[in-house]
Amino acid sequence: MTIHRRGFLKQSSLAIGSAILLKHDFLFNGKKERVGLQLYSVRDEMYRDPAGTLEKVANMGYRYVEHANYSNRKFYGYSVREFKSLLDGLGLQMPSGHTVLNNQHWDKTKKEFTPLWKNTVEDAAFMGQHFVISPSMEKEYRSSYDQFMALMEIFNKSGSLCKQYGMKFGYHNHDFEFSEKLNGIALYDLILKNTDPGLVIQQLDTGNLFNGGARALEIVKQNPGRFQSLHVKDEIPVPDMPGKYESCILGKGIAEVKKVLDLVRKKSGDVDYIIEQEAYQGLQPIDCAREDLAVMKNWGF
Repeated sequence: MTIHRRGFLKQSSLAIGSAILLKHDFLFNGKKERVGLQLYSVRDEMYRDPAGTLEKVANMGYRYVEHANYSNRKFYGYSVREFKSLLDGLGLQMPSGHTVLNNQHWDKTKKEFTPLWKNTVEDAAFMGQHFVISPSMEKEYRSSYDQFMALMEIFNKSGSLCKQYGMKFGYHNHDFEFSEKLNGIALYDLILKNTDPGLVIQQLDTGNLFNGGARALEIVKQNPGRFQSLHVKDEIPVPDMPGKYESCILGKGIAEVKKVLDLVRKKSGDVDYIIEQEAYQGLQPIDCAREDLAVMKNWGF
């Protein structure tokens, strides 16, 4: 891969992506906001029929999606160009996506990213993404404070790589970041303290943290203006599993999601609000995605 080719891909993809995104972005008090769907919400449907599922998602009013399937330089089995063409044809854009940054992506000996991660970032840029997000971390990096600090350095380096393409790197929380500590400090606090906000965003999942004993409203209050992307998720207690929670239709749980969104809207600039629901209480996932979007619209998003 030559520098010339990388520069061409960067300029062409960003120019196309920016033009289309500006067409669809809407403003709230001068702030750009995007409401999208994390495609993991309809993962089985995407596995069976990606094109048909995306058409349903577009027809119900979504304009943005976030992927959860990228492997061998393909999204849901489609080449990068094929998937971009598919999204473009449906009027959909993909401002972010999830790919776990792991040991395959970082050469510890050379202390540099492998071609696998460089390709991941390049393909994200071609798709017009704003953020390349890792939705978890390998356990070995949580085994000691020094290991964890080494990972934070990798996060920042990934942010620098993404910056070359006009993007940022991001991290998406689950629950262990709030329940696990190193040197007496919660992992999430270490992440916030040791990543450069100019290079690395935090995509706060408003539901996942429940099982880690945290609450999104308090996290946002403690870190105003820090979140450029949210996974919008509500939670209910799991029957017969005391202290455990699962996602549900927005507004039907106990996560105080609207309060969280209103506070983020007040304190932050451009924000992506990515709807995700992983449990359905007997309903069809595609129907939940439709109802969740209706709730967001009713809330003024």
